[in-house]
Amino acid sequence: MEEETVRVAGGGGEASVEQIEKGGMSEPQEEAVDQTIQELIEAVEFVTGLGDFRQTLRKECFSLVRRMKLLLPLLEEIRDLQGPIPSSAVRSLSNLKKVTAWAKKLLDCCQNGSKIYLVLEGEAVMTRFHAIYDKLRQALEIMPYDEMDISDEVKEQMEFMRVQLKKVKKRTDTQDIELAMDIMVIFSKQDDRNADIAILERLAKKLELHSVADMEVETEAVRKFVSERGGQNSEGTEHVIDLLNQFRQIVGLDKTDCVENPVVPKTLQKCPSLHIPSEFLCPISLEIMTDPVIIATGQTYEKSSIQMWLDSNHRTCPITRQPLAHISLAPNYALRNLIQRWCEVNNIMLPEKMIASTSSECCSVHNEEITSLVQNLSSNHLEEQRKAVTKIRMLSKENPDNRIAIAAKGGIPPLVHLLSYPDSKIQEQTVTALLNLSIEEENKKAIAKQGAIPAIIDILQKGTVEARENSAAALFSLSMIDENKVLIGSLNGIPPLVDLLRNGTIRGKKDAATALFNLSLNNTNKATAIEAGIVPPLLDVLGDRNLGIVDEALSIFLLLVMHPEGRSAIGKLSFIETLVQFIREGTPKNKECALSVLLELSLSNSSFVLAALQFGVYEHLAEISRSGTNRAQRKANSLLQHMSKCEQV
Repeated sequence: MEEETVRVAGGGGEASVEQIEKGGMSEPQEEAVDQTIQELIEAVEFVTGLGDFRQTLRKECFSLVRRMKLLLPLLEEIRDLQGPIPSSAVRSLSNLKKVTAWAKKLLDCCQNGSKIYLVLEGEAVMTRFHAIYDKLRQALEIMPYDEMDISDEVKEQMEFMRVQLKKVKKRTDTQDIELAMDIMVIFSKQDDRNADIAILERLAKKLELHSVADMEVETEAVRKFVSERGGQNSEGTEHVIDLLNQFRQIVGLDKTDCVENPVVPKTLQKCPSLHIPSEFLCPISLEIMTDPVIIATGQTYEKSSIQMWLDSNHRTCPITRQPLAHISLAPNYALRNLIQRWCEVNNIMLPEKMIASTSSECCSVHNEEITSLVQNLSSNHLEEQRKAVTKIRMLSKENPDNRIAIAAKGGIPPLVHLLSYPDSKIQEQTVTALLNLSIEEENKKAIAKQGAIPAIIDILQKGTVEARENSAAALFSLSMIDENKVLIGSLNGIPPLVDLLRNGTIRGKKDAATALFNLSLNNTNKATAIEAGIVPPLLDVLGDRNLGIVDEALSIFLLLVMHPEGRSAIGKLSFIETLVQFIREGTPKNKECALSVLLELSLSNSSFVLAALQFGVYEHLAEISRSGTNRAQRKANSLLQHMSKCEQV
């Protein structure tokens, strides 16, 4: 039989367990163990000092930090012991050292890593958390507390933590589900609706990626992530880069492949050894400026870059993040002359100044015209009102500046008033205009505050086909604010959405499903949706794959099964069989979603596991665990582990 050994840090070599039991450790080995304990204490103190974690998984980070902090009293008591410690304690300390190293690496990822990676690969990161919890529990179980005369208080603390670690379950946070749904819509690229653009903006806000400075930090984090993965060939890596570039475009930055390191500005690539004064470079494009302009905060940018930032509806300085008192751009003639002279001295040929495009000016409308249109919304002439609301609908769709200007000129109150006008065409145009305006966060609040939601719900029930569809999309957009979720639910907005899901057109069903998902993030609304009969039409959606919203339906089911009434309403044999069918023959995304629902059901009641087994799920889980997508593999493995536990009971 091979002799068991325990390697300890600090260059003290290896001490066999047999040697320790027979004659104790030598002095160098004791010093090595002392050093291991000290390193452990320092590592735990370092971990407990961490903070400012990313929004995603922040709760899990603080939970891990709190648990690691509980180790300090134990380690300090072991450090203060007189004489050698038992071999099992050496093994436990060695394992704790590994666990602490893993915890440091994981927490560093959650503190300094890519925010986009954390949201896209949230489940994989959660798996790392739970692996640490398992190893921590195992290390504490072999610690010989009595042999070392550890105090009762510390022993009780360790026992309590060990029990708690054993109970930790892999639950999906509602916010993480919302983020996952947002990403699903973004990557589906099936519908270029303004409400979908709002999803991207909401995601950027939640991840705190809404300024140039934020994006530069995130770009470096993604570049490091891609480098660690050795390239960008995997699907997950491509998704990270794709989403990064969508966010970069929002703030007015160019796309990047995140593989090559930052390069010398394009205009100076032929002379990379030349030192360029930093004040000559635009903070946004990192290119040498040819037309520097000063904004309200006194910062200087390349005109085209800052204009793109402003056209993306930003009203803050990209560097200082201070609100802009105005959006006028003043030419920085002094700096431009300095740059030109420097280029002449160093024989640098700058590109000729491009003729500014007037396309953005064509999209924007003079304030006087918007003022006139807003006034015409309250005209006594029906035709004037129709023309005004139609023009406002078009303008609010085309340009973000217009959405802000229309609201600033008082356009929202008369539009809300027109929702109740007894003219179907005006209602249709008005609800669509409000849908477009609601993309802006402040407009969402203003529209709800003006009492639009009851009227939108009424149109959802009685309006034309297109008006009903756009009413559902408007409720979805407005429900991105939590208080509006509650308001829509309390105003009985869920039943007509369920009816649209049941009887609407393909587009109407898609709009209803997206809105119902958003609303069901609220726990009270889950019960309301179940009571309104959401389950049968959702099952019908699952049966009609031509609709293209199977994943959305399964995502709603995932929310519903987290509610006791939801599990009761849908936890039937026919539904379990449907889930198994998707696990067997669905698209990769279908399989991921179906596995998530089945796992959630199985964790709540083992009878669902037995039902799934009867429908032959086991062989499909085994196959997915070998060849499925990363997310599907994790779900399949979790289900297989749970099934194994159920068989042992």
